[in-house]
Amino acid sequence: MQMADKGASEEKVNVFLGSSGDHGQLSPAASYPFSMLSIGPQTYPATHTGYEYLAKEFLGFTHSRFEGVGCLGSGGIILVKPFLGDDPDTTPLIKAEENAGPGYYQVGFKNKIKAEFAVYKNSGVHHYQLPVGKKGVYIDLSHAFVGGFVAEEHTVSGDTLSGWIEAKTTCSVGIYRLYYAMHFRQPVKWATRNEHELIASFAPDQQDVYAGVAFSSVDVAHAKAALSNEPFEQVKQKSISGWNQLLSRIQVKGDPEREKLFYSLLYRAVQSPYVVSEEDGTYRAIDGSLQTSKNTVYNGWAIWDNYKTQLPLLSFAYPERFQDIASSIANLYPYGKKDFATAHEPSNTVRTEHAIVVLLDAYRKGYKIDFPSILDSLKQEVDKLDYSHPDKALESSYDAWALSQILKELNQDKLSEKYKQKALEYKSYWEKDFRDLTRDDVNRMSARGMYQGTIWQYRWSVPFDVKGLIELTGGEQTFINQLDEFFGKDFHNRANEPDLQVPLLYNATSEPWKSQALMHQLAVDTVVQHYFNDNSRGIGSYIGVIYKNQPEAYLRTMDDDAGAMSSWFVLTSLGIQPACVGWPVYYLNVPLFESAEIKGPNGKAFTVQVENYADKNFYIKQVILNGEKLDRNWLTHEEIMSGGKLIITASDKPEKSWGVTNRWVPSLQQPEQ
Repeated sequence: MQMADKGASEEKVNVFLGSSGDHGQLSPAASYPFSMLSIGPQTYPATHTGYEYLAKEFLGFTHSRFEGVGCLGSGGIILVKPFLGDDPDTTPLIKAEENAGPGYYQVGFKNKIKAEFAVYKNSGVHHYQLPVGKKGVYIDLSHAFVGGFVAEEHTVSGDTLSGWIEAKTTCSVGIYRLYYAMHFRQPVKWATRNEHELIASFAPDQQDVYAGVAFSSVDVAHAKAALSNEPFEQVKQKSISGWNQLLSRIQVKGDPEREKLFYSLLYRAVQSPYVVSEEDGTYRAIDGSLQTSKNTVYNGWAIWDNYKTQLPLLSFAYPERFQDIASSIANLYPYGKKDFATAHEPSNTVRTEHAIVVLLDAYRKGYKIDFPSILDSLKQEVDKLDYSHPDKALESSYDAWALSQILKELNQDKLSEKYKQKALEYKSYWEKDFRDLTRDDVNRMSARGMYQGTIWQYRWSVPFDVKGLIELTGGEQTFINQLDEFFGKDFHNRANEPDLQVPLLYNATSEPWKSQALMHQLAVDTVVQHYFNDNSRGIGSYIGVIYKNQPEAYLRTMDDDAGAMSSWFVLTSLGIQPACVGWPVYYLNVPLFESAEIKGPNGKAFTVQVENYADKNFYIKQVILNGEKLDRNWLTHEEIMSGGKLIITASDKPEKSWGVTNRWVPSLQQPEQ
């Protein structure tokens, strides 16, 4: 495992974090920021992303996984296995050594075979070192992780294999198609094993085998055009440079081990969505049609899991990319967007629930969204929302609120009021299912048909109307008392996202210091975790730290969910968390580092400095923004993007008078400011 401690940001990344068991569902595959192509190891037994850190036996190497998502993951197409002799089945690959970093992966086996891979944008290089003697590479075009293969067509021409693969998306909801080309850089003799399996054989004295590979969502011609003939080390260094440039956009200074954890998690936050358009502007839409665009087009969505953290992080850390990301989400609507993957996708994807909230959030942060062109589709989506279960009723109300706000921005006040009233109906659902906490099922996972959560966990899911929620509970003191009980009895599920935002709710009350303590505890201190996705507390409890820089990185059953959980840690490290996605506002907490800097592409930098920094000092005593004292516990997106300096003075005791008078409380009417 590579754990370098040099100065470059990418050298602090541990790509093995979260790659063991159900502790993140991550892999050390060679990848590139936001690229649809990755190349990584496929181990036996095949679990989660197809890779298990503790496994010794390898099945080979596969391409294009979706990292960190549920349903055991997906992707892992085109299995490639180097072998000795005449039969690939008689060459076991038993791991002897392993090394990896952003952009590359290397492994050595006991039989002296070595393999390494590097990826730059949507192309990469395979390099195999093989002993003298009979040898070859076995290629299984029907391989896709978790039985996801659907169909393929391929052509062999000279030393090049090309074609397309269709496989099932995450959770097997839809189908995606990728076009590929693989070119061997030395003479190869082809043999067909069966309909979807080939053998590429090489001269006995050919000890170094190189193959370039490239993917496209458009067609084989674009994949072939993307093939690189550059030396392996050159591709590797270009990938490392690209990763370092992206990761270095945020600079943190503090404990060296925590820095490594930070950059390892930031690395996970910028792997998806995927760029699916070509440099000439062509891309394939979700209905399968070929389109052109002047902007970069993204796909490979996990919206719902990551809309609370990862997409807000991208919105201020990488604004030059986020405009295209937001436009790509909006562009799903004219082509038949669904909550989950559609029947035809240009890359592996998961779901796009709450996309309307993301678009409202982007618009209010100054990004251009052509709402008039998709307004009918937005209304159709909201009109078909599901209110059949308690959790769905609250989640759907959030989308109805977002539409009402979009319509208000478009000066369609009458229609805006209609959907605001629709959103207000959450109160009747809340009264019916979430007020009474004495019923015997309030702590049972998935009670009353809910999805991966309890009544206690979902009852707070009204981020757009916290003021109304406080009134429903019986007033502020009752609201605080119930939050105290929720966290005091460890009802909060740190292993999933339904109540990810709940630790922030104290910020809307007269006791914001309790949120400050919670953010620090959940990020770096010992927690007690009762709830997992096993639908009961009977499996026992976890006591310890959640975020660890090791293969068993997260809690059991805690998927990273396309960077959602990683981004939560990154945001907390910087001292900011989205107050309510849909409003350009962030609540403050004491950062996990002595200083942090977010470098904008426009040359402006936003720096955060902590005075009186110490791990025990996690309460905010004072805040100064650009030389002026702040009496509020929140910042606007504009304040961050304008650059400047934020100084937070920390204390080991709560400053109970700070951040109380000028609160930001999300409301269906207008947040109090």
